[in-house]
Amino acid sequence: MAPAADDHRGFGFEGIGALLAPFLGRLEFAVRLALICALTTLVVEIYQTPEPALTAYVAFLVMKPDRAASVAAGIVMLVLISLIVGLVLAFAVQVIEQPLWRVTAMTLVSFCLIFAASASKLKPIAGTVALVTAYALDLLGSVPGGELATRGILYVWLFVAIPAGLSILVNLVLGPAPRRLAERALAHRLRLAAAMLVAQDVGTRKAFKECLHEGPGEIPTWLKLAGVERTSPTRDIGALQQAARSMTVILAVVDFLTDSPQPPLPDAIRQRIAETLDGMAAILGEGGYPVEIKLASHADEAGLAPIAAAALAELRTALSAFAEPPPPDGSPQAAKPKGGFFLPDAFTNPAHVRYALKTTGAAMFCYVVYLLLDWPGIHTCLITCYIVSLGTAAETVEKQALRFLGCGVGAAAGLAGIVFLMPNVTSIGGLMAVVFLAALVAGWIAAGGPRIAYAGFQLAFAFFLSVVQGAAPAFDMTIARDRTIGILFGDIVVAIVFTQIWPVTIAGRIDPALAALLRQVSALVSAASAAKRWALATEFRTKLQAFEQDLALTRYEPSAIRPAPAWRDERRDIARTLSALQGPLLIGADQDPAGSAATGHRLHRLAERLGNAASPTAAAPPDETGPSPISAAVEAPLARLEQLVEQISEQKIHGTTDYAPA
Repeated sequence: MAPAADDHRGFGFEGIGALLAPFLGRLEFAVRLALICALTTLVVEIYQTPEPALTAYVAFLVMKPDRAASVAAGIVMLVLISLIVGLVLAFAVQVIEQPLWRVTAMTLVSFCLIFAASASKLKPIAGTVALVTAYALDLLGSVPGGELATRGILYVWLFVAIPAGLSILVNLVLGPAPRRLAERALAHRLRLAAAMLVAQDVGTRKAFKECLHEGPGEIPTWLKLAGVERTSPTRDIGALQQAARSMTVILAVVDFLTDSPQPPLPDAIRQRIAETLDGMAAILGEGGYPVEIKLASHADEAGLAPIAAAALAELRTALSAFAEPPPPDGSPQAAKPKGGFFLPDAFTNPAHVRYALKTTGAAMFCYVVYLLLDWPGIHTCLITCYIVSLGTAAETVEKQALRFLGCGVGAAAGLAGIVFLMPNVTSIGGLMAVVFLAALVAGWIAAGGPRIAYAGFQLAFAFFLSVVQGAAPAFDMTIARDRTIGILFGDIVVAIVFTQIWPVTIAGRIDPALAALLRQVSALVSAASAAKRWALATEFRTKLQAFEQDLALTRYEPSAIRPAPAWRDERRDIARTLSALQGPLLIGADQDPAGSAATGHRLHRLAERLGNAASPTAAAPPDETGPSPISAAVEAPLARLEQLVEQISEQKIHGTTDYAPA
């Protein structure tokens, strides 16, 4: 589990320590990745293929946390690179002796593939294929004659085929099954919830809050992959999917019960709940899943406050339904629209074309520069443009620091390796050990989530290019220097292009996402059944995490499009209030139906108000049953939400908002 995004966490010692801290599965991922890189180095050194450093680095681009995704990525990469190399060979003879046509071909192929990376289902791998294709066409200009050019292009196929094939092999043997990863993640959350009930130390609370904000995380994806693998019965997958939905409720209720200075439950009841949760975690840890969970009654329950009794009842319901898929309700299921190969806005949204133009333009600029300078040693600037291009200006600026940090550390480590290690490397085993250790460190960093991963990728890229120079151990400092300069030059070009030419802001999608969150919570409150309510709560957590990550990125945008701090604070307050509301709303949905209906109407009205600042405000239906303990717990945060949304709406109406999209 990667750390949750935190808008206030910086890159000081505490922030870096949190980003580098171990979590479940991190070491395992780094070891497998390092093993693939080392084996790739062995293969390329045995068969003397060119560009061994780039070949080893491709392993970082095809490696995924679980077995199924890694194997699928490797197979898709093999198929695509085979098709692309065949296409390149088809017109290689036409462009090999004509630089103008060669550059034209590189530009067209690059544009098409980067467009596909932005506007189609090829997004995870199209950028890598564009990199390899552009580099293959670049090789055409550096080799004489058609036969050598053909051989060079076939070597390019090996750049991807070797690491992709080894990734498939290693992950089939050592990769964890996606179902196992899902079980481990569920068990980890149960143990944290149990620890929160009995011992609320700082470390436990921090880890629990990260799990709460992360929501289901990658668990639904892992379970889908487990179904595709067909290595588990369909019933087991359905049970674990229900467990993931129940887990959202368990975490929300435990957070509600432990968030006040005075715990509403006696210690004896909290201890019993914690023991039950620990027992469930133990079953998941052994590869099974708990069923028929019964939380026994306790004598102290008679004296509980109404809100504590309601919370305990909701928790007992969630535990009894854990890993127990609900029966079909008999209502017709709406057919999900099948998406095509391209996104719905692929040919109407200019952002996709602009992204392709910016990435291709940056890459071709770097290509022309090192050709005009006759400085082939910095050809890494061309490769860098494809590796570091991102969709928005905020992501580009945030990741730029990680790129420069990773490149600086990787280059320094590479130069140190050339001076102190390589003179003692006398065999392929020694070189493999050096690559393994470097990839282990880089893989550990790359597994740490979006706020640190790019540093790991860039560290590996710079180190491999410095140390793995050819078919044998090498000590040429000039090669390491030139390749590092190329990386830094490519980083600078991409930063300038993506922040100055058609900069894409994240801020424009913040308010629509916030309105969608309000509608999601309104639907949650109005759901007809507990199963539907829990499913909506799980989706809400996923969307809330994505919203918080986007909101945190807005502070990295260029000054011309960056929202003011007050703008971010208002939206962050709404997100935090919605997060705090989830527990009371889940608890009160069955305990106070009339109050929940009124709350759902108010939330829907807020969503409409935020989406359309000039819309009329309709009053909520009166709650004739009078205030209940649950509605009292909801009223204060709900009133705060109304105040914040009204403030934002007034700013939009009068044109005084701190951010106005172009």
